[in-house]
Amino acid sequence: MEEREISQAVIGRLPRYYRYLGELLSNGVERISSSDLSKRMHVTASQIRQDLNNFGGFGQQGYGYNVKYLHTEIGKILGLNVNRNFVIIGAGNLGQALANYAGFERSGFILKGIFDVNPRLEGVSIRGIPIRMMDDLKAFIMENNIEIAVLTIPKTKAAEVAQMLADTNIKGIWNFAPTDLHLPKEVVVENVHLAESLMRLSYKVERYNEEHME
Repeated sequence: MEEREISQAVIGRLPRYYRYLGELLSNGVERISSSDLSKRMHVTASQIRQDLNNFGGFGQQGYGYNVKYLHTEIGKILGLNVNRNFVIIGAGNLGQALANYAGFERSGFILKGIFDVNPRLEGVSIRGIPIRMMDDLKAFIMENNIEIAVLTIPKTKAAEVAQMLADTNIKGIWNFAPTDLHLPKEVVVENVHLAESLMRLSYKVERYNEEHME
């Protein structure tokens, strides 16, 4: 049977389901209805059922959802049932902030290395991980089974570094450089444009101000 393609909108909501279910688990909640979950998440119960039905449903009529089971299954869908090794390329302020975030490890993302071109940073450790020079990157990726690279480097260098990564066994790139990357389909790219996100927030604030002007 041919697998049905899941919309990006549904995929985009899965991490949010996973986070809310994790909070419910932490609070000792064993089961929850789509109606109660919708009140917490501010998503309609119908939308929740439709989203989860893309993957088999998981609920029982009159019972709702088993929180632990659903959390585990969504984790599997998101690929969180296995550890994924990653490196950060660019040890500036953003790169160091990401390296210091321990929450990645709780979701199975294991930071193995940090790389930069600035020789003054060589050997500096962040949470016990020494910053290495870019000359070591290719060999490090191959030797440490690195699947994901995080780019926090200037726009002018992003395309060149991304292409080099595509020539290794990197499976995905989390790109914070302010440019879109276009790579072979074998390499999955998630572009994160912080300035654009702030602009969208500014737009919403402006619309709100216009609507509430006297």
